[in-house]
Amino acid sequence: MQRRNLLKLAAAGVVAGSLGLGTAQAADTIKIGVVGPKTGPLAGGAAITHFPNFMMWQKLVNDRGGLKLKDGQRKIELIEYDDRTSPPETIKAVERLATVDNADFIMPVYGTGFNLAAAPIFAKHDYPQLAQAFVTDQGPELIKRYPNLFIIQGPTKAFARDAIAVLKKLLDEKKIGNRVAVVNVADAFGIELANVARPLFKEAGFELVYDKSYPLGTQDLAPIVKGAKAANPDAFVAWSYPPDTFALLEQAKIEGLNVKAYYSAVATAFQGFYGKYGQLAENVLGAGGYEDTPAIRDYMKIHKQVTGVDADYWGSALYGSMLQVLEQSIEGVGSLDRKAVTAYIKSRTFKTIVGDMDLRNQQMTRVWTVGQWQNGFFQAVAGDGFTNYKPVILKNNW
Repeated sequence: MQRRNLLKLAAAGVVAGSLGLGTAQAADTIKIGVVGPKTGPLAGGAAITHFPNFMMWQKLVNDRGGLKLKDGQRKIELIEYDDRTSPPETIKAVERLATVDNADFIMPVYGTGFNLAAAPIFAKHDYPQLAQAFVTDQGPELIKRYPNLFIIQGPTKAFARDAIAVLKKLLDEKKIGNRVAVVNVADAFGIELANVARPLFKEAGFELVYDKSYPLGTQDLAPIVKGAKAANPDAFVAWSYPPDTFALLEQAKIEGLNVKAYYSAVATAFQGFYGKYGQLAENVLGAGGYEDTPAIRDYMKIHKQVTGVDADYWGSALYGSMLQVLEQSIEGVGSLDRKAVTAYIKSRTFKTIVGDMDLRNQQMTRVWTVGQWQNGFFQAVAGDGFTNYKPVILKNNW
């Protein structure tokens, strides 16, 4: 069903030429606020995973006449702000959208710490916050505090647990040794993953021979990789963000950090990662992954045709699915009543690109957590709520 719906939406939406953002200015538009980093360390990741899906949604919805409300169809107007990879700027931009621009809905921001920072603003103004780029173990506590918050990702522990489980299976099969080098970006995402993972590595029988963090936006990661190599690990794990995910692999190649299992987190799933490194990226493990389904293939094809940007193999389809949930909820309510839309989201299961999405408990229960590049497709090799995982392949030397 979701595949047919996506193809129907795309039928009118794929056209030649450039796409304008926020071009609809009529009073009868639906104002959608979008905040994210167009500059700063996280801008590269947001340019792949965050902004294009909103462009795509606007284009496809507007080409079919707009969202269907009880009083007729209304087209989408995007209002975008650059938060410059700065949480204070995120807060200011979300507040401005709510109080100055009078946005009808505000989209989730990009990054775990940024969604945490913005959550009180969403709650104060009764905006549903469908947070996708948001990996945290604080979900149950945050949901109690913010009843309008929906977490479109698995908890931190799931990503750490499943990555370690993948390595544990290789260890049990005697395909790798138990020495692991671990690094993390010193941001809420990386710090939380590192803290959760340390005891899990120990429980699984691994020895952490190297454990180092680095500041967000670090330009020179050579010392980090040199330190990891000197520890003589059997596996390497980086709880990383873009652009450091790219830089770490580059340095691993230069330094000859040859391990049988190499894992990096955000941006490993970017098609640009594979496009840049090709065979070097083969069998690299990372956060995310997709099951190879017709719905996923259709979505990625249409994403490229409409936006000119390759979707990633982790967050992109979840953003697209989140927007399907929002669209179905607005049209189900038939108005822009934010409280009613929030209640609608909590009341049912939605058909989406990634399959059934159930947010009645305000948090996703079906997620892909670990993927691996295999023959140019970032295959899901672990997760929760899915069954069709590919077996893991050992990494060859650089």
